[in-house]
Amino acid sequence: MRAGIPPCPPSRGASPPARAGRDPPAGPCAASANPTPRRFQKMPPSLPATINIREPRWDQSTFQGRAKHFFMVTDPRNLLLSGATLEEARRVVEDYRAGTVHPGLTEDQLWRAKYIYDSAFHPDTGEKMILVGRMSAQVPMNMTITGCMLTFYRTTPAVLFWQWVNQSFNAVVNYTNRSGDAPITPSQLGTAYVSATTGAVVTALGLKSLTKHLPTLIGRYVPFAAVAAANCINIPLMRQRELKLGIPVTDENGNRLGESTAAAQKAIFQVVVSRIGMAAPAMAIPPVIMNMLEKRAFLKRYPYLNAPLQVSLVGLCLVFATPLCCALFPQKSSMPVSSLEPEVQDQIRKKDPRLETVYFNKGL
Repeated sequence: MRAGIPPCPPSRGASPPARAGRDPPAGPCAASANPTPRRFQKMPPSLPATINIREPRWDQSTFQGRAKHFFMVTDPRNLLLSGATLEEARRVVEDYRAGTVHPGLTEDQLWRAKYIYDSAFHPDTGEKMILVGRMSAQVPMNMTITGCMLTFYRTTPAVLFWQWVNQSFNAVVNYTNRSGDAPITPSQLGTAYVSATTGAVVTALGLKSLTKHLPTLIGRYVPFAAVAAANCINIPLMRQRELKLGIPVTDENGNRLGESTAAAQKAIFQVVVSRIGMAAPAMAIPPVIMNMLEKRAFLKRYPYLNAPLQVSLVGLCLVFATPLCCALFPQKSSMPVSSLEPEVQDQIRKKDPRLETVYFNKGL
């Protein structure tokens, strides 16, 4: 036989591991002599079970972080998710909270599941929320209702009908997003619904009569004034139990310290400002644009495009106004202990004399 490198021996399975202190085989036969078993190949690291998915993903002490959070919460695409997708997200989130990490789960997938879960299931009861009452339905529902309120504002029957539709929708939203600690009773819901609807209609009809002889553009802002008045009535009535009994206040770590009506007043004020802020761009910008377009030949020639254009303009405003106005105030708001009621201050100082700031959930 000609001298040279001998042929590699036929493979008969994985070779035994090399003994300690001995070099692995070298040369052209090395790959076949000591293959890397599949089970020893590098696997992606497992996701740690220490990520706090009970809190938002982004820093809530900054407006940018809050805006990112609410853009996810109010994303209308969540309405298109199937029941199977929602249940899978629920399973991932609940298992992770219980300490079970699904194999191959990445951090991005975990956060995506958390926001899908939050968009469809009540945070306190865990029940699946009514579709039109979810925060992800705010943009499509409000763009339709607001667009129609701005389009059909000239006649009294139209004003009555669309203000009633708007307050009916608000009642569904308030009931769907009710707090588990302070449930809304049917009588409270009915009182708030009737009061807000009456307030909105009275405001709309009163201003309509006052602006009858003013320029058309002024009349277009009547629905916004009615909506603002209704929010000032509806939200405090919906949360009247909080105004009477207070809302929970906690320390920085979430330890409950008591209930405060002063915190409830601040929370409700912030929510009213946010709700009016959400409506302002959608009800202030489109009237100016439509007032100009209606003077052009295009809309005079195709008047049936008035409502679709109005709704589209409102929708464009709401896509940005809804999450940005939700982000005006932190969801976990704070106030000094010295601003609370005297009896609550005493109660807190007995537990922690050095505590200066308390926190509370302002709601939506």
